[in-house]
Amino acid sequence: MGAGAGAGDHPPVAPGRGPGWAKLAEAVAKQVPPDEIETIYLFTPLKREGREWGTAVVARRSAEGGGRLRVYTARYMLVVRGKERGQSRVEVSETGLSPAEVIAQVMQATAERTGDREPPVAVGAAVWYEG
Repeated sequence: MGAGAGAGDHPPVAPGRGPGWAKLAEAVAKQVPPDEIETIYLFTPLKREGREWGTAVVARRSAEGGGRLRVYTARYMLVVRGKERGQSRVEVSETGLSPAEVIAQVMQATAERTGDREPPVAVGAAVWYEG
């Protein structure tokens, strides 16, 4: 038989979309004004034992950085099954200051080092925020 979608399968969701990402986007906006976001790197979410974990790296334009970008790591955990469904935990922390080219290289190397099949998807702020 074919390997098509079966009953109960859900169509793929666009990168950065879904309830976990929405909660993360809200938390990021509290620390980083969306109009200052240069790039968001979205890692493939991990789903296991009724929970979903997602990680994004946010690069923010910086006035004092001499062309460098401020880097934030943002993570979420969302309960997707069971009695606690919908509960989540989010964390956003500033992790550094770096040229854009270096950030892109680090994202690629991180995917290779962790064994991810795909490198993180680089998107603009419009994925999470209007305007």
